[in-house]
Amino acid sequence: MKALVHITLKPGVLDPQGKAIENALSHFGFEGVRDVRQGKYIELDLPDGDHADAEAAVKEMCERLLANTVIENYRVEIVDQT
Repeated sequence: MKALVHITLKPGVLDPQGKAIENALSHFGFEGVRDVRQGKYIELDLPDGDHADAEAAVKEMCERLLANTVIENYRVEIVDQT
């Protein structure tokens, strides 16, 4: 199975990379794009097993290492590999 982890900055946290992307898009003619926020995407290959156990383990990984929970939110999705 695979875990998909989406990590984004919490609302109100400054996002200089998002602002740089917004400015670059404008420079390339993509007008009207506002409030760009960038984040991280992590894929983890996990051994097959119980989805609830896998989700709990990945959430612990996020809390302890993958996300800075002071300034970031995260979302975990567990999917079967086919």
